[in-house]
Amino acid sequence: MSKGFTVRLEEDDAAELEAVAKADGVSVAEEIRAAIASRIEERRGDAEFQARLRRSIEDNQRILERLAR
Repeated sequence: MSKGFTVRLEEDDAAELEAVAKADGVSVAEEIRAAIASRIEERRGDAEFQARLRRSIEDNQRILERLAR
């Protein structure tokens, strides 16, 4: 299953993205998907981000437990 998003880019960024995709022989959508996958993988290896993520999970768990009462 896929989910659609709308992303607005500055004209220069859009032109550069289109040029990169064209040079790589892929669609702009594929180039965007690759960039997103790379960013997510980068965050997985970032200890500070992981600590913030764990705090967020713990905070949300407490909220969910309160709502379930």
